[in-house]
Amino acid sequence: MKRREFISLIGGGATAWPLASRAQQPAMPVIGFLHPGSRRELRRGLAESDLLEGRNVAVEYRWAEGQLDRLPSLAADLLRRDVAVIVGNSQALAAAKIATSTIPIVFVAAQDPVKLGWVQSLNRPGGNMTGIHWFATEVEAKRLGLLRDVVPTAKTVAVLVNPNFPTAGSQLRDVQEAAAPLALQLVIGRANSEGDFDAAFATFVQQQAAALLVCASPFFNNKRDQLVALAMRHKLPAMYEQPEFARAGGLVSYGNSVADIYRQAGVYAGRILKGAKPADLPVIQPTKFELTLNLKTARALGLNISDNLLTLADEVIE
Repeated sequence: MKRREFISLIGGGATAWPLASRAQQPAMPVIGFLHPGSRRELRRGLAESDLLEGRNVAVEYRWAEGQLDRLPSLAADLLRRDVAVIVGNSQALAAAKIATSTIPIVFVAAQDPVKLGWVQSLNRPGGNMTGIHWFATEVEAKRLGLLRDVVPTAKTVAVLVNPNFPTAGSQLRDVQEAAAPLALQLVIGRANSEGDFDAAFATFVQQQAAALLVCASPFFNNKRDQLVALAMRHKLPAMYEQPEFARAGGLVSYGNSVADIYRQAGVYAGRILKGAKPADLPVIQPTKFELTLNLKTARALGLNISDNLLTLADEVIE
């Protein structure tokens, strides 16, 4: 995920840290970034970023490397570092929410933060948490329709879902409702560990699925390369949530702009460093979506992408 905007905005906000707050914080404000993913993504972002760490802000990164049971201890470690604000996604910050009710938290959440009990309302969060509620799961039906446009001959579509993801039930219902008017047969595969992938794809092949919808899930995002490789090995044209999948060789993706989401998280982190209270910062709901097509992958799969889809695409990878 791109974090150039996120880091630069943090750096800009840190220079205006109020004098009263400085007396209670380390000489240089510290941002705690807690995430269940991999260090590899961090390094890609750092390579593209003009970071000012060590000058006007410090960033403490904690990565669970896909092991969610590590998140509580990582959150506790950040608290011992006297961080001024914690930023992360919903899985990571569930641990931070338990660990503190006072340190400001900026979340990037695919789930409704009101239903999670994190905020009182989207307009007036009311506690120590605010952030971005992005639509990772609510657009599965749209993804299915776009996948049908990319592979118009498909009659049977495989659907990969993470049963441990809290919105898995609603994701499947939305996809099933969308499949009916399109006269599509669905083959459902479930995976909550890397060891489940081979069995799921074997079922897809056995049931002669002609395309694959990978439902939104942080776990799937962390296993991006494996999923893209499996889809290509089995010659399954696949639709994913994030453009990083298409850039890694996946066929097509559709979802909120991840770069813009983390830019907005950076804005909020900067405002909090300037003295704003999370309770007064409304939860943001992004409206920008990106359609990304990988033409190289389409050619490898023997697909012809229509001019209409190419025109609609925000990014076309040659």
